[in-house]
Amino acid sequence: MVEAFAVASGKGGTGKTTSTLALGMALAESYDVTVVDADTGMANLLFHAGLDDVEVTLHDLLLDETGTDVAEATYDRFGMRVVPCGTSLGAFERADPTRLREVVADLAADADVLLLDSPAALDSKSAILPIVLADRIVVVLQPTIPALSDGLKAQEYARSYGTETAGTVFNRVRDDEETEAIARQAERYFGGETLAMVPESDLVRAARRAGEPLLAHAPDSAAATAYREAARRLDVRPGDSEAVADRFRSAVIPERP
Repeated sequence: MVEAFAVASGKGGTGKTTSTLALGMALAESYDVTVVDADTGMANLLFHAGLDDVEVTLHDLLLDETGTDVAEATYDRFGMRVVPCGTSLGAFERADPTRLREVVADLAADADVLLLDSPAALDSKSAILPIVLADRIVVVLQPTIPALSDGLKAQEYARSYGTETAGTVFNRVRDDEETEAIARQAERYFGGETLAMVPESDLVRAARRAGEPLLAHAPDSAAATAYREAARRLDVRPGDSEAVADRFRSAVIPERP
């Protein structure tokens, strides 16, 4: 079985990468999980996962001339497999984003859940591709009206390519009436359900500084508990790995978002 989720937001700074790794660790308690940093232009997952010193990354897999095998860019960390992306601007400019289809297809053969940490700005072929490849998206939002608007744009893009919404994760939540009102609005506009309300926490920033996912750095924190609840609510749908891999390989790449 395998299902691919693109973790999307529509803007930067929402905690999308923190959420991707937290969901990955929580889901890994029940599934074989692979996390891919598909934000090839503004990658930062490697810093969150303590992989900033690795030599082989997703960029190498997207370059024709390297001949790199997917296994060389896949690292076992925190109970899941992680494929980080490099931060070299030169490698990004030389990378062929369409090769991501083959990479994701190869990873699908050895996972129950694929989590694609997607670019925030959906303004290029490489940015939109993770949403095209995913079965469904998880939208990460902060409880503000502008964040709702940006998240809805991401959902609109996804639906235009046939990708539905699995649910929303509210991040950096404060306990006040305004937050509750915004969450009620979100439930009317977004597909799926509200998977979790993750409270504002200094531990999230501390985990990032330590180069660890939140669930490894502060497993008993309220924020970590919220992410485990999100993973519990996320209904992972089984799919035939070979059929899913074939679909990834044959995915039509949009010329523009």
